[in-house]
Amino acid sequence: MSKLILIFLLGLSLQINAQQRPTIKNGLESFVRANTIYPMYAKENCIQGNIEVAFKINKEGKITYAGITEGIGADLDAEALRLIKLTSGKWTVPAGYDTTFLIRSPMKFSLQDFGCEQINPGSVGLAIKQYNDDMASFSKIANYYRNIEKGIENFIEEEKIIALKNEMGVDDDYLTKKIAIAEKKISQGDLQSACEDFKFVKYMGSTKADKLLAKYCK
Repeated sequence: MSKLILIFLLGLSLQINAQQRPTIKNGLESFVRANTIYPMYAKENCIQGNIEVAFKINKEGKITYAGITEGIGADLDAEALRLIKLTSGKWTVPAGYDTTFLIRSPMKFSLQDFGCEQINPGSVGLAIKQYNDDMASFSKIANYYRNIEKGIENFIEEEKIIALKNEMGVDDDYLTKKIAIAEKKISQGDLQSACEDFKFVKYMGSTKADKLLAKYCK
């Protein structure tokens, strides 16, 4: 069976006494392992590596800030950030904890049994570079359908957008996978990220997520 492996490196890089550290039930490594949803693009292109997220926790155990300090440059960055934000409200914070302290958490994402063992590192690097170009193409498609929603139609542009969608592989199978990922996020209590995925589907010119948008994203 194919496996998704996430190794949490070094734990929390805190420069404070162990008794003063915020804690999360079963540990952050366990939480991350249980909730990681390996992103589609990274999985398909064998993108793996180290990501570091820095974040702050308030006295109620909620995340008040989170940002990528060392990223890969693809959708794995967003997943690492999502996982940290998902811990919000789940921390136990000791009395006297300095809520301005910046916790730095390094993580290593890796794939096993996906045929990535023999992959050429150069092709992975090219895939990471291609990611930004792909995001620009998705944005162009989304803007087209947002304009249609506003009553602004461009029939000349329509043919180009359809061709771009075909080039990007935006078909029913792709959008169904995006919806399935969003539904997993809902099961984790991550409504915000799930709604972003549902909206992505909508603005790819599909109605497949409309009922879910109406149900969860009012």
